[in-house]
Amino acid sequence: MDRVVVVGGSVAAVNAVDGLRHAGFEGEVTLVSAEEVLPYDRPPLSKEALREGHEHHTLLLKEPGWYDEQGVRLSLGTRAVGLDAVNRRVALEDGRELGYDGLVIATGSRTRDLPPLAGVPGVFEVRTLSDSLALHAELVPGRHLVVIGAGFIGLEVAATARKMGLDVSVVEIAHLPLTRVLGTEIGRWFLDHHTDQGVRVHVGAGVERVEVTTGGTKLHLTDGMVLSADLIVAGVGVVPDTGWLESSGLELSDGVVCDETLRTSAPGVVAAGDIARWPNGLFGETMRVEQWLNAVEQGTHAARTLMGETNAFAPVPYFWSDQFDAKVKFVGHVNGDDSVHVTQPSDSSLVALFGRGDRLRGALCINSPRQLALSKRDILNGVPFADAAAALG
Repeated sequence: MDRVVVVGGSVAAVNAVDGLRHAGFEGEVTLVSAEEVLPYDRPPLSKEALREGHEHHTLLLKEPGWYDEQGVRLSLGTRAVGLDAVNRRVALEDGRELGYDGLVIATGSRTRDLPPLAGVPGVFEVRTLSDSLALHAELVPGRHLVVIGAGFIGLEVAATARKMGLDVSVVEIAHLPLTRVLGTEIGRWFLDHHTDQGVRVHVGAGVERVEVTTGGTKLHLTDGMVLSADLIVAGVGVVPDTGWLESSGLELSDGVVCDETLRTSAPGVVAAGDIARWPNGLFGETMRVEQWLNAVEQGTHAARTLMGETNAFAPVPYFWSDQFDAKVKFVGHVNGDDSVHVTQPSDSSLVALFGRGDRLRGALCINSPRQLALSKRDILNGVPFADAAAALG
């Protein structure tokens, strides 16, 4: 293997490059990114970077000189538009083609489209640094921000804007925030937490149509309510960015389908990050995880797989979220149908354990960092859900 192409400007992509060099790969490495800037950290975009208006240099995953030191050829501002997996060539939008012996697919995800918002002025996403900076400039105290979607990104943006002095409303089509993943009881906690901070949360309603007038933008909701907005953030989730792979012959199914080592259906091709769907043997199911630490670990693992290692990738997923004074941390992999055991050690903390069958599957810890480490250990050790719940009290 003499040439490796890494497609994506993501944390998974950068860690794949790092993993290749640490594994002893001395050949040619090319990093292709659709963005014109060096890869940067994305979790702060909806939190501290949004609040402070952080510039690119403060968020870099690696300093500019690192790419030269590692012998990485950069192709920035150029989107990959196709893959010929038989002849091992990546097509770029500028007409070039890059040949490879090994390929890492790490193009992450893109935001979902919400048809009623198409073409409406004053609508923002928070997916890229330019998105975050543009929204930061508009977060003026006293203005009314409407956030569409009460997922983690939407709630983080709502909390950030509210702390900056904006009037904030959140519109969520489900009957409670986060209920699809975390269930009703936890969804109620997040609803109350934001309501207590002055955020108006409209649940059980979607956007039916948008009316743009000289006096501002009016959102007509499916429950008949009308909200007047100075600016709107669409936070209705993401989908894996697989459009450029549609004719590649790779197996795709809500992401790029991989085996337990992160190899795809094509020789010499691995995937990592939001785009990868793989069987996690620790949980006994196939999953796709949109989390920062998962992308870090998968990038490194995918690189080692390219180098010939055959170890399965079977981690305990982990993510965090900051919302007002709540430090939210989660380990595991759950859905809204899992059994839940909740305890509140104090007025400002909460721990929820999730089980399926007789096994502990996950833990949500709010302002309870010690319990997070204990729950991760229990998941790795296969502790029964009933035993973990009894120990928690």
